[in-house]
Amino acid sequence: MKLTTRELTVFAMLGAVMYASKVILEFAPNIHLLGVFTIAFTIVYRKKALYPIYIYVLLNGMFSGFSAWWVPYLYLWTVLWGFVMLLPKKMPRLIQPIVYMAVCAVHGFLFGTLYAPVQAVLFGLSLEGMAAWIVAGLPWDFLHGVSNFFCGVLIMPIVSVLRLAERYAQTSE
Repeated sequence: MKLTTRELTVFAMLGAVMYASKVILEFAPNIHLLGVFTIAFTIVYRKKALYPIYIYVLLNGMFSGFSAWWVPYLYLWTVLWGFVMLLPKKMPRLIQPIVYMAVCAVHGFLFGTLYAPVQAVLFGLSLEGMAAWIVAGLPWDFLHGVSNFFCGVLIMPIVSVLRLAERYAQTSE
């Protein structure tokens, strides 16, 4: 996946936008646009969406510290990216928004469960300890899933803007 200079620049900016959106929404726990951006970038850029996603992950570690909480970020967004990659590219236009909103919500609902295995390994939790950790986080995962669903309303408008920008960039080259 060779990148052009324009792609490198665009992906760096998109990763920075992901990070900035996270910082701006930090006052609201588990409410953010990261799933929205991950899905939108995947729809538009497919495999290359991993570049802005991992630029975000790297920025998050650089500014917030590369510690135990950060390790699951190395795969959490890739799970969402991978699921979106498995969806049909040519879905009926009317169902796209609800499917993407639902996928975004499911990722939020499962966030703590996806996060738990690494935490269990890093902190020496037993299977029961990991299960307790997941159960204790369920209220936060519920909030995360519900907010991801409603924030998911922005996925298709972001996709439209990105596609328009890509078309404009191709005609001006």
